[in-house]
Amino acid sequence: MKKTIVFDFDGVIHSYKSGWQGYDIVSDEPVQGIKEVIDSLRNLDYEVVIVSTRSAYPAGKLAMLEWLTKYNIVVDKISDIKPPALVYIDDRAITFDGKTEGLVDKICNFKPWTAAN
Repeated sequence: MKKTIVFDFDGVIHSYKSGWQGYDIVSDEPVQGIKEVIDSLRNLDYEVVIVSTRSAYPAGKLAMLEWLTKYNIVVDKISDIKPPALVYIDDRAITFDGKTEGLVDKICNFKPWTAAN
């Protein structure tokens, strides 16, 4: 059985420079180098899954599929539900290290990498 790697879509695969424009509008280019990362993982026999709330809507999933095809990015599955996985790649996550000290501050002051651009 293949190990699964889950990628968030907006801000991880789709550069999301224009911000949210609707679940069926995917207007920006890919994050630089992400296609090569996904291709490498698939060549290493990992299952690559994209999770996005966009895919909960038929038009959103179709927009993602068309965008992925446009940029020749091949994944194994698109879902709106986070499946069990070896690791999750997300621009809106905090790695929990088992320590709760400072966690409230990390949460309250969190900014995704796209906020710096």
